[in-house]
Amino acid sequence: WGVANAKGPRLPLALVPTTAGTGSEVTPVSIITVGEEEKRGVSSPVILPDIAVLDAELTLGLPPAITAATGVDAMVHAIESYASTNANNNPLSKMLARQALQLLGANIETAVHNGKDIAARGAMLLGSMLAGQAFANSPVAAVHALAYPIGGTFHVPHGLSNALVLPHVLRFNAPQAAHLYAEIAADAFPRLDAGEGAQGRCAAFIEELASLSRRLGLPPRLRDVGIGEQHLAKMASDAMKQTRLLVNNPRPLAEADALTIYRAAW
Repeated sequence: WGVANAKGPRLPLALVPTTAGTGSEVTPVSIITVGEEEKRGVSSPVILPDIAVLDAELTLGLPPAITAATGVDAMVHAIESYASTNANNNPLSKMLARQALQLLGANIETAVHNGKDIAARGAMLLGSMLAGQAFANSPVAAVHALAYPIGGTFHVPHGLSNALVLPHVLRFNAPQAAHLYAEIAADAFPRLDAGEGAQGRCAAFIEELASLSRRLGLPPRLRDVGIGEQHLAKMASDAMKQTRLLVNNPRPLAEADALTIYRAAW
């Protein structure tokens, strides 16, 4: 587990994604479920494939709910990568994140509501891949850290876990990251390209992301996926174990902050 612990030679590796979300076909990261209630990450260059093949036809039968959740996951990859404090955040990773958001934002609703639209499916695959390349360089942060206990303990799909906490984490981060979220707001939602100033554009971006999840038919609250309020404190404690992610967050996040975010999402 962890970073750079997987070593040694391996067999040739070709990866062919069948969802437009994880970007795993171009990242050095693998997430493994351990036991019944825990997810752990493995990050190593040996996980990078020799070839990745994007074939939109393989995603045409993806159900709307999975299309929506995986698509939001890809958007989160781009958003968190862009705002990451990781030392590897750089102009190229930012460019990849912005191009990903342009493709994903323009096509996710079409892909969900008209799943046979192969152009939208292809754009989602390309956007997911670009977002994967972005966070392979500039890693994700607190949205993913808080999503892991939701998926690990309650077996909520990963993309949906991200969607449930996304607006609440971004609001928490806004005091330090509003200017960054403002920069990418119009990439995902061109109508937000207005002269509201960084704070206003950031707030509009966060609200639009929450609205997008609703338009896609995703459950909006933790309670809607069967999580009881009594579990929130344990989830906050578990989220603190995701140190490799939390160090990248634009605003330091303590256990009490995680609990506040979960309560807002509940």
